[in-house]
Amino acid sequence: MVIQSASLAAEDIIYPESDGQPMADNTKQFELIVLIKKNFDLLFANNDNVFVAGDLFWYPVKGDNNTRRAPDVMVVFGRPKGDRGSYLQWKEENIIPQVVFEILSPGNTHREMIAKYNFYQRYGVEEYYLYDPETGELTGWLRAENELQEIAEIIGSVSPRLGVRFEVFNGKLQIFRPDGQQFLTYLELDRLREQERERAEQAESQLQALRNLLKSKGINPDEL
Repeated sequence: MVIQSASLAAEDIIYPESDGQPMADNTKQFELIVLIKKNFDLLFANNDNVFVAGDLFWYPVKGDNNTRRAPDVMVVFGRPKGDRGSYLQWKEENIIPQVVFEILSPGNTHREMIAKYNFYQRYGVEEYYLYDPETGELTGWLRAENELQEIAEIIGSVSPRLGVRFEVFNGKLQIFRPDGQQFLTYLELDRLREQERERAEQAESQLQALRNLLKSKGINPDEL
């Protein structure tokens, strides 16, 4: 009976889905988190087994609801897309989030960032990227020989898992897809769609003008 009660108690452990803290401390940090998260959504839109999340609690150890982190963005290869209240690793075929991103805010302490690095190191993250929007400094670590080792030359480097390239221009982080296209904000994507729509309308207008010209000369454009 004692063993059964202990087992039931372990199964009844609650894994909180929120700590009551905001996702971001300021608009700059929030916009960067959204930019990175949504662009990875687009990048892996056709791959049903890549899960991308922003500010989602990751619990690596069953029965331990104190050991957890909520990366600003994390990418998990080998897990299906879908809504989750938290990432309970033992319910996800024990697949570790391979890539995590953190965007620094003024509220982040040195001690806190060391704790995050130690967590990602201990629980098997393959790639860890840290960006400070105030200084424009980008730092990254790749796992080698079972240890997260700092990338010596991160500017221009390519993520082994994601295939994206990192650049910093005028102190601003820029990420480029494998096809060379830059990560764009929603407004930039909307402007791009509008430009494409205008070009399509212009091309259609020019085509119609040409058809009218041919008809005026007694030529049927449909017979050409």
